[in-house]
Amino acid sequence: MIITVLDGQGGGIGRALIAAILPQLPEGAQLCCVGTNAMATAAMLKAGAQRGATGENAVRWAAEHADVLVAPIALVLKDAMMGEVTGDMAACVGASRAVRILVPTERCGTHVAGARGASLQALVEDAAAQAVALALAGSKART
Repeated sequence: MIITVLDGQGGGIGRALIAAILPQLPEGAQLCCVGTNAMATAAMLKAGAQRGATGENAVRWAAEHADVLVAPIALVLKDAMMGEVTGDMAACVGASRAVRILVPTERCGTHVAGARGASLQALVEDAAAQAVALALAGSKART
């Protein structure tokens, strides 16, 4: 089971996601990260991701190989994060066969019904719990 966390800009949401997932990660599951820039990747690696990569091609590769993708909702929106998210990145994440867990933030100018008023910490904890549940289900299916 490969869980990949995607993020851009400073990598703060990705860092928080890695920190929340890592202590609960089932044995045998991999926790990887991909940043749209080197600063985001470095922040997620520092938080404990086992492997990391940077850039548009890394996002494409992750979208093809991950079982679970966890990211801010901006990663499916072309030109989000002040232009860091290219149309190709957004299309690859959106078309991925991986289960996508998207953290709704209003920073990208997109509001998600039902998420209003939830703190970023609560959203990160919920995303982490969903990723871990999927990893546990995947590891049980393999045995």
